[in-house]
Amino acid sequence: MNEEELNEMIIKCPACGIENVAKSIMKEIEIPHFGKVLETTIQCPSCGFKHSDIIALEQNDPAKYVIEINKNTLSTRVVRSQSATVSIPEVGVKVEPGPKSEGYVTNIEGMLTRFESAVKKALNLFDDEKSQNNAKNTLNHIHELKKGNGTATLIILDPFGQSNIVSENVEILEIPDEELHNLKTGFSHIEDK
Repeated sequence: MNEEELNEMIIKCPACGIENVAKSIMKEIEIPHFGKVLETTIQCPSCGFKHSDIIALEQNDPAKYVIEINKNTLSTRVVRSQSATVSIPEVGVKVEPGPKSEGYVTNIEGMLTRFESAVKKALNLFDDEKSQNNAKNTLNHIHELKKGNGTATLIILDPFGQSNIVSENVEILEIPDEELHNLKTGFSHIEDK
């Protein structure tokens, strides 16, 4: 990664509201196979608040990225933009972008860990037997994939083409217009009537 520009300042913490305490860092970075991004971080030493995001600075054609998850692809680099939908159909998990979506760079194992955390939160929210059993089965499937047992498919749908899976084995496809029209972007739209 090539670091191009760094902007650092002390700001009012958005969480605790204390003036001149939170550190805000913005870096423009060139990521190979991806392009320019703005990496932002806010940290408050007073209350412990931390927020980071990666915002793509270049827009590309909509794209669907598909790769098999197996023991050989767990360390494959993944760039997920804030507007991308990520799913693993065989496991039954899907994350769509919302207003607070963040972009991030990780690997396939890290993606599995993110899904694992989300399923664990769902376990605490729903206490009916069916939901508990579904969540436990999903967690078990994720654990097996993280150990390199079995296979599944990681799919990233990005209406702005800002995501990437850095691998020779990734399949990059066009998103059909009908599917593209129904994708969530995480951004609010106001339509004139």
